[in-house]
Amino acid sequence: MSDFLTANWNFPTRVVTGAGSIRKLPDLAREYGIAKPLLVTDEGLKDMAFIAETRAMMKAAGLEAGFFHDVQGNPTEANLDAGVKAFTAGGHDGVIAIGGGSALDVGKVVALMHGQSRPVWDFEDVGDWWTRADASKISPFIAVPTTAGTGSEVGRAGVITNLATHEKKIIFHPAIMPKVAIEDPELSVGLPPVLTAGAGMDALAHCFEAYCVNSFHPMADGVALEGIHLINTYLPKAVDNGADIEARAYMLAAASMGATAFQKGLGAIHSVSHPVGARYNTHHGMTNGVLFPYVMIANRPAIEAKMPRVAATLGLGGGFDAVLEWILDLRTKTKVPHTLADLGVKAEDVDSIAADAVKDPTAAANPRGFSTEQFAVLTRAAIEGDLSFEIPADG
Repeated sequence: MSDFLTANWNFPTRVVTGAGSIRKLPDLAREYGIAKPLLVTDEGLKDMAFIAETRAMMKAAGLEAGFFHDVQGNPTEANLDAGVKAFTAGGHDGVIAIGGGSALDVGKVVALMHGQSRPVWDFEDVGDWWTRADASKISPFIAVPTTAGTGSEVGRAGVITNLATHEKKIIFHPAIMPKVAIEDPELSVGLPPVLTAGAGMDALAHCFEAYCVNSFHPMADGVALEGIHLINTYLPKAVDNGADIEARAYMLAAASMGATAFQKGLGAIHSVSHPVGARYNTHHGMTNGVLFPYVMIANRPAIEAKMPRVAATLGLGGGFDAVLEWILDLRTKTKVPHTLADLGVKAEDVDSIAADAVKDPTAAANPRGFSTEQFAVLTRAAIEGDLSFEIPADG
């Protein structure tokens, strides 16, 4: 028991919230020594009015901002390399990323990599690999999320896809934690319902998986449960009415809470979602939403004792079965597909997905250890939409 009660805890960076808080960006940039930032966003946002307004605001404040938007939904090393070249060519002294998790992840890894001599894969979140980096060459980073999902705005890592191996790699360094996150709900009102739902499912998976992980972190457990409560209350509202500022604000908070909680660990939702996304370029949050009930069922023996508290948080009686019915209902309300096949995933790839899932760093924290064969059973059930499947007792 004494060993179980041993842990290392960390809580996130400074967060500035509220409608219109983007207007504080110039002063915050100067506060952290950024005079010539590289503004990073993605292809889908580059022409949005609020991006143009933000660039004009920075220019009026005397900030010499560059502009980089070669970021795709599942960013690759090519996106990262292009960002590093833009940073170096512009002589920038910091990075400001505005967008979803992809833009934020690329932005923070650009802030890391522009001053390093080693390849990015040398800084994967494995052991103490982060100590290989020259921390003195890491530039300050400010995050402005426009989606409520990844929680990258309060994280110390970025996810980059290695196209050569079809793997998503988590690149980590404590110094790439944003100096400040600006959570302005007005910036997310234009997000379409499908992306709102997908992002929300990512935040929910973070909260749920973190709570289910068997490690000692009572504070993260409390944060995760409140995040689940907020998502249950406000995600359907944000999907139904994108202009609901209150719902948008609470969802931004819930996303940050999920990323704060998952320092405790994640699990098999992410273990399977990562290789699926790397192969099929699926939306990460939507993939998580599809996988959610199948992973719950696979993990049932290891998480059932925790479900009455989740049910109580949701205002439900009962335990596991009530929570399972709730997630199925929430997926229906927010139009999340039921199967991986709906996302284009083919049965012929089950074995390779399972082989990568068992190696994914998140698999180690899953409440129930799965072999490659057990991951294959889970993945096949999610492709076929089979909620009656059983994980074999041994692989």
